Formats: sequence, C-alpha cells, structure tokens
Amino acid sequence: MGLEEVVPAISLIAVLILVLPAFLRSNSKLKQFLTNLSIWAIIVLGVMIVSYFIFQ
Repeated sequence: MGLEEVVPAISLIAVLILVLPAFLRSNSKLKQFLTNLSIWAIIVLGVMIVSYFIFQ
C-alpha cells in the first residue's frame, strides 16, 4: 500500500472522527439515523468510485 492510498484513508478517518459525535447526537431516532447513515454511505461510495477512476 503506497502513500497515495494511505493519505486519503487517513483523511477519511479523520473526517469521520470529527463528524461522528455531532452525527450521533443529532440522530436520536433510529429511522432518522438509518436514513442519514445510508445517505452518507452513498456519498462516501460515490467519492471512492470517482476517485478510483480519476486516479487510475
């Protein structure tokens, strides 16, 4: 695993650590939490797919 793979992974983990507490606090209901979690999962997957094709 090269440096070009490690740095984006570390930055994604850092963003997750910064966003997660507020995300959990604002999503107290289970249905709202699952909806927002699925939206974030789609966003992250989209960014990963686009970055894979751009930097390939």
